[in-house]
Amino acid sequence: MIQLTFASLQVKDLEASKAFYTEKLGFEIENANPQACVFKYNKGQASFAIRTPLEPLEDRELGVGVALWFAVDEEVDRLRESFIANALEGVGPIIVTPFGRAFHVRDIDGYKLTFLNER
Repeated sequence: MIQLTFASLQVKDLEASKAFYTEKLGFEIENANPQACVFKYNKGQASFAIRTPLEPLEDRELGVGVALWFAVDEEVDRLRESFIANALEGVGPIIVTPFGRAFHVRDIDGYKLTFLNER
């Protein structure tokens, strides 16, 4: 294997998740249909999808152990503050990782999104 080319997260409420990613995080929709929504970020350099469940999700905790990392051009301090100003809950503190400065956000299904300034 040489690289991961795409990721898709199963969500409980597609429309609510779509609103979260576009309104709270600023992701752009690249393509959407009744079962899925593909997002692009950073002018299309990163993309992933959310989708309706492939199997029943009732009484299951989603997001546990899953983290998506996005390298960003904008300073993570400013990006973090813009998320907080946009009433985004669950924005973590700035941390220093082996890859650079970052912070985490959880989406409405519990998936962890990490925004990173690479070294």
